[in-house]
Amino acid sequence: MTDKRSGEKRTGLLNGFAAYGMWGLVPLFWPLLKPAGAAEILAHRMVWSLAFVIVALLAVRRWAWAGELLRQPRRLAMIVVAAAVITVNWGVYIWAVNSGHVVEASLGYFINPLVTIAMGVLILKERLRPVQWAAVATGAASVLVLAVGYGQPPWISLCLAFSFATYGLVKKKVNLGGVESLAAETAVQFLPALGYLLWLGAHGEATFAGEGAGHAALLASTGVVTALPLVCFGAAAIRVPLSTLGLLQYLAPVFQFVLGVVYFHESMPPARWAGFALVWLALSMLTWDGLRTARRSARLRAEAVTRARALGAAGALAGTAGSAGTGAADGPRSSTDPVEA
Repeated sequence: MTDKRSGEKRTGLLNGFAAYGMWGLVPLFWPLLKPAGAAEILAHRMVWSLAFVIVALLAVRRWAWAGELLRQPRRLAMIVVAAAVITVNWGVYIWAVNSGHVVEASLGYFINPLVTIAMGVLILKERLRPVQWAAVATGAASVLVLAVGYGQPPWISLCLAFSFATYGLVKKKVNLGGVESLAAETAVQFLPALGYLLWLGAHGEATFAGEGAGHAALLASTGVVTALPLVCFGAAAIRVPLSTLGLLQYLAPVFQFVLGVVYFHESMPPARWAGFALVWLALSMLTWDGLRTARRSARLRAEAVTRARALGAAGALAGTAGSAGTGAADGPRSSTDPVEA
């Protein structure tokens, strides 16, 4: 049993590394799709993602959720909101990468956990621990430092962080699995995306058919690039603790940052380094607090289980003793025992 659990955890870790690794290395992929513009790439991503997830759902025969969703207008409305928000996120990210802003895009996903916490306080009225407040304040200071360095707020980073945090909040309300959620969202996106691609073709501005079979294949593969990390993420989420998954999420922006600096040779003036240093400090505080809280919760659960077992054992012993006493009292009477009338 222990070997099976360790095997499951190892499989989950491998899938987690694969998911966040693919998300971290995806900046290498989008430039391959030029001369297609960001809007055309985004439309192809929506269309081909739906095709990929339909094939995946046909393979596993998971369709019951679709009927349930269609009977719930509120959840359907939330799916539409999620589709709109992730459209903004995808579009800005593709444009940022292909316009030479990979480092700034990575910053968006670094500060995303801080934005998520802030939204939890403002929207869900959640209460923060002191360290979480300090992390959010440090993150806000980093944005101010970067704004001074850029001469303007880091709009790309903020747009990516807030759109993805909003997407996560909506998905929490919808409560669908990764592949099912992507299927529902891309179903909403499909017709507008297809209409846009047909419009581009009618005006002679589409690159799908005019840049060769290789280019067309790359555009079609955007569906795999979008859906495959989600499949791996889903496999990881059910096998590894959330605390581990929370640490793995930093792999993607780390890879993106390294690619931006080392591969794409984007500039890193002192103000930008200072801003990133503050963000990393905030995330370190957040991670330390999360791990400490998880360990404390695990210890309290273990102590509660131990107490419950001890009480159960004591109860069992008391019951045994009570049964023994009752048996003695109900035993054969001596000649001196009083006789019942």
